[in-house]
Amino acid sequence: MTNPNELQIIGAGFCRTGTLSIKTALDKLGYKTHHMIEVRKNATVQVPLWVDVAEGKEPNWDKIFENYTASVDCPSFWWYKDLVEKYPNAKVLLTVRDPEKWYKSCNDTIYKFQKVWEYLEMSDTNKELFGMNDVVNATVWGPTGCFQGRFHDKEWVIENFKRHIEEVKRLIPAEKLLVFEVKEGWEPLCKFLGKPIPDEPFPHVNDTAEITQRMEQYLAPLPQEIQDKIKAI
Repeated sequence: MTNPNELQIIGAGFCRTGTLSIKTALDKLGYKTHHMIEVRKNATVQVPLWVDVAEGKEPNWDKIFENYTASVDCPSFWWYKDLVEKYPNAKVLLTVRDPEKWYKSCNDTIYKFQKVWEYLEMSDTNKELFGMNDVVNATVWGPTGCFQGRFHDKEWVIENFKRHIEEVKRLIPAEKLLVFEVKEGWEPLCKFLGKPIPDEPFPHVNDTAEITQRMEQYLAPLPQEIQDKIKAI
């Protein structure tokens, strides 16, 4: 039987597969959902814990997911197998997307945003980004993360994306797994979770336009040559 105070849903889908929309939807259904934005909100606690995970130290999952009942997005999706072992009664939610569109979305948004964070941390202009560059490099972009320092290699990254999807389908029993595209809306998600369908549209947030606008705000204080370099990526 699922413990109501631990993870009940484990998101196994890559970032930029609608994970913030899914977080928003799950929160509306009564869950408290972990996502990269939660790492940022609680950086002084979350950052060191996730860096330890990426470095192969004993994970403190109970501390990382304290007060959370669902997880999606980076960093947690890359350790979904560990989480399934830790929380065997949880259901697994695999968000998917067309691979070519997914790669373009990553390249145009979060990859560029990471470069902005790097410059902001180096210039020490934004204290709220405490350690975020370290944790995102360790769990996402760098050699210990899901892209293994190879995000520039489009063909390899897309194959990695596809392999991950097939691995999840192979390892997780069908009755515990939902393969989901956000365009499907509430019905399959609520049926899978045994929840009533909310009387409101399914959330669609954090699209490329929103991220670009947010990135522009962070870019503004940086020297023009750095802004131009990041936009050219």
